[in-house]
Amino acid sequence: MDILIKALQFILSLSFLIVLHELGHFIPAKIFKTRVEKFYLFFDYKFSLFKKKIGDTVYGIGWIPLGGYVKISGMIDESMDTEQMKQPAQPWEFRSKPAWQRLIIMLGGVTVNFILGIVIYIMIVFVWGVDYVKPTEVKHGFAVNEMLHEYGFKDGDKLLKFNGEAPLDVTAINKHLFLRGITSLEVLHEDGTTETLSVPENIGDEMWAKGVMEPFSIRTEPIIDSVVVDSPAEKAGLLKNDKIISVNGTPVSYWQDFTKLIQNSKEADLAIGVERNGTINNVTLSPREDKTIGVSNSQLRSLSIEHKDYSFMESIPKGNSLAIWTLKDYITQFKYVFTKKGATSIGGFIAIGNIFPATWSWQSFWGITAFLSIMLAFMNLLPIPALDGGHVMFTLYEMITGRKPSDKFLEYAQITGFLLLIALLILANGNDIVKLFS
Repeated sequence: MDILIKALQFILSLSFLIVLHELGHFIPAKIFKTRVEKFYLFFDYKFSLFKKKIGDTVYGIGWIPLGGYVKISGMIDESMDTEQMKQPAQPWEFRSKPAWQRLIIMLGGVTVNFILGIVIYIMIVFVWGVDYVKPTEVKHGFAVNEMLHEYGFKDGDKLLKFNGEAPLDVTAINKHLFLRGITSLEVLHEDGTTETLSVPENIGDEMWAKGVMEPFSIRTEPIIDSVVVDSPAEKAGLLKNDKIISVNGTPVSYWQDFTKLIQNSKEADLAIGVERNGTINNVTLSPREDKTIGVSNSQLRSLSIEHKDYSFMESIPKGNSLAIWTLKDYITQFKYVFTKKGATSIGGFIAIGNIFPATWSWQSFWGITAFLSIMLAFMNLLPIPALDGGHVMFTLYEMITGRKPSDKFLEYAQITGFLLLIALLILANGNDIVKLFS
């Protein structure tokens, strides 16, 4: 059932984004009296699930859910209709239109995606408001990864300021550290002293190289919130709300202490001290190969979450800000795709589907859809033949130089770009399959 709910959200979100993206091409094409032969959700290789011709356009739904397309007359696109291009150009064809009109038609899809992302973020803020955690409201401070100890950070630190400014939501520290150029953090140590500590400008690169994407984690009480079915923990009799007090005789104060002791243990069996209803019990179990036992903990126990509602007018700048930062963050992290580690981290449809929660939440659905809309806009603008950005690149070249690339060149470029996209699709979904079974 969890997989079905994720899949339904993914398909609904993808369909919504595809239809609006293609409308971004369709509408200006119609405005400039350019014939649109097909408007399809999903690809229709060999046959369609549904199709109906209205005017000059066939509207349909394909059976391959990898995207969608509009087929515009007189244009070399994914349809690779080279026979049409051998005929004399007609006034209703894309190739007969002025370069500036062709540019607007090609930019229509990504423009809609950008605007859509902004509109959704505005409405999310207006309808649901914003939850946040003030710097002083992390009750037990943060557990700090060893990679940050050399810069002076200690377990239990509370983070007061990022680059001299108090953050709205202190729990966003890892994202800010990785993507937003933080070079200084004002911290409150457990001994009551306040100190401003510096980190290198390339701290994000260091996090990526060491695989430490959450150097700050919220310290929580060692209380079990859920137990995985058939896990070592369930078989040993551990229950929700049990409080862990020791591992192999070593006292445990926080959940992070508990997980670290399990990860570092070289013993085949673990003796875990548990407090339940005021009574202390001891259980023995063997961790799995990945050094986990099948229990989880909630950070909500250690946070005081505040909420702010926004009027519609207040939602506009806030939603704009969320959209702009989403784009900036995505562009910043895009450079890591070109590393060896990044190539193995690229995810396909399974990875995207897993972003959605296992229970239906309209707030989460629209938040993820807004993110995907902005991501798709950026990806489609990349100057790769077969993407909108490739067509835009060649059109701009024509407008600047006054020379239009030949149809044969555009045909070869389209084939090259298409093969590149297929290779990336295979890589991304191959990574998903490897992760699924490993």
